[in-house]
Amino acid sequence: MKIYLKNDAGVTKRVKLGFSWTTLFFAFLPALFRGDLKWAVIMFIISAVFGSFTLGLGAWISGIVFSFVYNKIYIKELLEKGYRPADDSARTALERSQIIARTAA
Repeated sequence: MKIYLKNDAGVTKRVKLGFSWTTLFFAFLPALFRGDLKWAVIMFIISAVFGSFTLGLGAWISGIVFSFVYNKIYIKELLEKGYRPADDSARTALERSQIIARTAA
């Protein structure tokens, strides 16, 4: 599911919730293309270290793990930078995914 986040300057970003197929197939490159240099470097180093000790198998395993968690990490960092859900459906989806706390009604 894709949702929209916006900041006070009016910049809107479309982000995906859940499993990251692009991270599974392209490792650290999606993070690099999103401008998330910190996590691109972290993913590259972890893949390189585990891959060198396991003849490449560790790089695949770390890629699978990051595929499950990277989108959530990326959204949390955007929220910390001042982005917020662009509409009620985005807020509901983030609450359902337990990325943000439910608001009191």
